[in-house]
Amino acid sequence: MMETVHKQGIWVAEGLQDRLMDYEGFWLFVTHMGDPKAAFLLCFPITYYLSRSTGVAVVWVAVISEWLNLVFKWMLFGERPFWWVGESGLFRLDQPRLRQFPSTCETGPGSPSGHAMVTSAVWFVMATALSTFLHARTRSVVLKAVPYLLYLAIVVAVAVSRLFILAHFPHQVVAGSLTGLTLGWALSWVVPEGRR
Repeated sequence: MMETVHKQGIWVAEGLQDRLMDYEGFWLFVTHMGDPKAAFLLCFPITYYLSRSTGVAVVWVAVISEWLNLVFKWMLFGERPFWWVGESGLFRLDQPRLRQFPSTCETGPGSPSGHAMVTSAVWFVMATALSTFLHARTRSVVLKAVPYLLYLAIVVAVAVSRLFILAHFPHQVVAGSLTGLTLGWALSWVVPEGRR
């Protein structure tokens, strides 16, 4: 079963590379900005400056989601696409045309995607805070939805970037994104009191 899932994931990645190679720099930038370090080095300081309580929620969610991602990776393991192609032996006759990038060679477990998980969790907290702020100021339902549309675009872009560089299979970025969304929603309600 997983062989089929992985094989289909390789064809998805090959298709993305064929269609999006002209935008290689953009996708490498997106994957770099989706790195969990960005949550600590960019998202946290900016949100803390704008709103102390949101900044604390961001760092809280980033820490817990990054820790849980490591736990999940070691429990679930998960192959990495670039390595799996050679190790599986399934592509001897029909070798996919795949390009390797510096970030492709991550050697740790791949499931779920940490980039997708932490980005999804942290940006959910920020989107919710911005949505609440906009709605309180304007009472506009349309403006209230804009941060969530931006959130969706960011999560999808990070997911595509991880597929594009062959760091993950599609099911790994979906698992990371959904787990991150769940953590962002759940943990934003339980930020330690006295820290807000």
